[in-house]
Amino acid sequence: MHKILVSRCLLGERVRYDGGANGPLERLVRWQAEGRVVPICPEVAGGLPTPRPPAEILGAQGGAVLEGRLPVLTDAGEDVTEAFLAGAGIALRLAEQHGVRIAVLKARSPSCGNVEGYDGSFSGHRVPGEGVTAALLSRAGVRVFNETQLAEAERALAELEAEGS
Repeated sequence: MHKILVSRCLLGERVRYDGGANGPLERLVRWQAEGRVVPICPEVAGGLPTPRPPAEILGAQGGAVLEGRLPVLTDAGEDVTEAFLAGAGIALRLAEQHGVRIAVLKARSPSCGNVEGYDGSFSGHRVPGEGVTAALLSRAGVRVFNETQLAEAERALAELEAEGS
């Protein structure tokens, strides 16, 4: 049975930066009941508290953070890059440990966003990009989806199951 790395906030856990949650989402609850889910909140795993100040990456470029070219900053200008990198590393180790090839992570998060994020101005302006954890997992060959792409994630899971790999 294939495991799926899932953002803890999408499972209903109150780990968002503002102390909230984004779930639980029905399909994810089903996968959890099947024993497929490997839960992670990279920001909490990296040592950040809940609640915590909002953080953004200039241009939503998580790959540039991995390469040491950009920091992750809070709205007060505090550099939280190390916590984001630590959490991404923990997520990758969990994925490797459980043979994860699919992840469902929180859209637009500076850790987990896979399609777009916020531009770094804390104005709510969205730009194409990805978070630090999503970038690291993608580079490692994990297919990253968000909560608006659950049908696609389910198809990818069905393909893996059909391959028997």
